[in-house]
Amino acid sequence: MQEVFNITSEIGRLKKVMLHRPGKEIENLVPEYLDRLLFDDIPFLKVARIEHDKFAEVMRENGVKVLYLEDVATDALKDERVKEEFVDEFLNESKVSSEAFSKIKEYLLSMDTAEMVDAVMAGLKKSEIKDIRKSQNTTLEEEDYPFYLDPMPNLYFTRDPGAVIGHGLTINRMKTEARRRETIFLKYIYKNLIKTYDIPIWYNRNLPDSIEGGDILVLSSKVIAIGCSERTSRSAIEVLAKKLLFSDSGFEKIVILEIPKCRAFMHLDTVFTMIDYDKFTIHPAVKGPMHIYEITKGSNGQLNSIYNENPIDEVLKKALGLDSIEFIECGGGDRIAASREQWNDGSNTLAIAPGVVITYERNYITNELLDKRGIKVLTIPSSELSRGRGGPRCMSMPLERENINI
Repeated sequence: MQEVFNITSEIGRLKKVMLHRPGKEIENLVPEYLDRLLFDDIPFLKVARIEHDKFAEVMRENGVKVLYLEDVATDALKDERVKEEFVDEFLNESKVSSEAFSKIKEYLLSMDTAEMVDAVMAGLKKSEIKDIRKSQNTTLEEEDYPFYLDPMPNLYFTRDPGAVIGHGLTINRMKTEARRRETIFLKYIYKNLIKTYDIPIWYNRNLPDSIEGGDILVLSSKVIAIGCSERTSRSAIEVLAKKLLFSDSGFEKIVILEIPKCRAFMHLDTVFTMIDYDKFTIHPAVKGPMHIYEITKGSNGQLNSIYNENPIDEVLKKALGLDSIEFIECGGGDRIAASREQWNDGSNTLAIAPGVVITYERNYITNELLDKRGIKVLTIPSSELSRGRGGPRCMSMPLERENINI
């Protein structure tokens, strides 16, 4: 059966990607609830869309087929029975009260599918349905809250809810409640795809331990690096490792990199990305000593886990069979520039071919360094997109890349 997914590196020429164009969910951000929804600021939607369209345009100009989450989800839910099943699951996970459930369900199912998908992504305000009886158990705080369904402003970071690894897919367990419902879309997209394609699932959203796509880097057809971070637990990594290593995936080693567990270093790809066969962007704060573990296939269904005391460059050279590794430091290693540009995702580059990356134009110091090291840099504007604390890699879910020899 034809393969629909193929990701065996971070740098092979990108052929197909899934994005989400920012929608009305951004305009449902208000200062009172920014922390709840994991935002520090409120992007201006009109400009954010212009910037995101430029992102998609740069990829199309370089031969990448761009799919949109909202369109793929709409196609997956076109059957009315599947659509109703989705709505039931979405409302249950949104913890909609019994008093409101049937009214909201009826309201959503009255829409055509594309409109319904946009509506659940945007969030459902209480002002949109006014005749729902209040529960006697409702607190004053709950009564004052303006939404029946929370908006999903983090959706434009399509990297995190799932990851294509080899020919298979992870449907992730997100760490925060604010993002957990995002993976429901992938669940139904997958259910639609397996009608035609044979796609292994490496991790499922119903598992208890959190793992997010920004921590998963497919370095080669045999080696994966995973960040043990604020959002990805060691136990989840081990579950994924066992699934991959004891299958016919072709992967032989998982390198675990422990990074600081804080918002500024949210995922591994906010501080470390692969951009060429032997080149990586890195934030100076993680270049030094860190805890590194290597997991390989053991006997009797068990994993071998070894602590590696070597520096990260030595670990990568051996794992990838390279003579040398070149790190390009965010902000040129300058403490102030590195901190500023890392906050605006200077290390979060998206490779669309070996030595060809998309970056935010605002990170000019890092971009100049990349250029001087022989990397072709394609920049996009990001005055509004960057307010969400995620860069080009965060905003993309690669589905298919050309295989390379590494």
